[in-house]
Amino acid sequence: MMQLTKVVSAGVSLLSLNLIAFTVGALDTSAQSSPVTTFSDVKSSYWAEPFIRGLAARNIVTGYPDGTFRPEQPVDRDEFAAIIRKAFDKPAIRQIQSGAVYKDIPANHWATRPIEEAYQQGFMSGYAGGYFRPNQPVSKVEAIVALNKGLNLTTSASAVTVPTIAQRVVPEQTTRKAVKRRVLMPLAFTTLMQPLLIPKAQAVPANAVNLNRPASFIITNTYADAKKIPQYAVGDVAAATEKNIVVNYPNTKVLNPTKPATRGEITALIYQTLVSQGKIEPLAINSSASQYIVRTPIRNQKAK
Repeated sequence: MMQLTKVVSAGVSLLSLNLIAFTVGALDTSAQSSPVTTFSDVKSSYWAEPFIRGLAARNIVTGYPDGTFRPEQPVDRDEFAAIIRKAFDKPAIRQIQSGAVYKDIPANHWATRPIEEAYQQGFMSGYAGGYFRPNQPVSKVEAIVALNKGLNLTTSASAVTVPTIAQRVVPEQTTRKAVKRRVLMPLAFTTLMQPLLIPKAQAVPANAVNLNRPASFIITNTYADAKKIPQYAVGDVAAATEKNIVVNYPNTKVLNPTKPATRGEITALIYQTLVSQGKIEPLAINSSASQYIVRTPIRNQKAK
């Protein structure tokens, strides 16, 4: 009987130790999964700090193992796809064809799944020849176009405008002969950062912007560098501007559309996009970062 009591006591003790170990392990896991919202290189005085802190708290953006965020580092296409995947829960609108894998995205690439989802949800597309170019920096205007395509943003004047340059440019699969004939294609086929888009836009006469005057009116009356915005992106930038999505530091009048976007800039852009969708609280109006949000005074005005 004494021996049996010892065995039972030992079993209870072992069970208690296992429960304690399990509890401690759960606490450790919880602590490790808690998002980091402060970074050694993002001080409270940094212009994008509230945007970074807000998205970091939701684990949409993260820092590096050394405790830094590197806000001035350019964002590559694969990283941008990963941020989009975490920020937006959107059903697929198209599917990757069976066996269609980007030639420069190996199966073990860290962003394989985010890249596939960014394509399927309509945010991003690849380049001609089956390439994605994951390590290519994303410019600010390219990021805006991607968000517009994926979320179907529109301007208040969209109902009275004619197709933009982007709507009239054929997709990357179309032949050169078809391009010369100016075949009309749906907007959904327009690809993000398509190599053929910018050359086509540059070949368009300067006054072609009048084809979409309401959108161009918003652009020219908001940005000092409006002429640097590619023609295919005018409608997208106008829509984002009307919805207070665009954030320009240090001058709200300067978009720097073709300059590689930094991690700080992309974070601010994603944050404001979520605000426009009612998925995150807007910054306080008296926040220092709020002054860099572009707020156009011509939001509902018609072009003369």
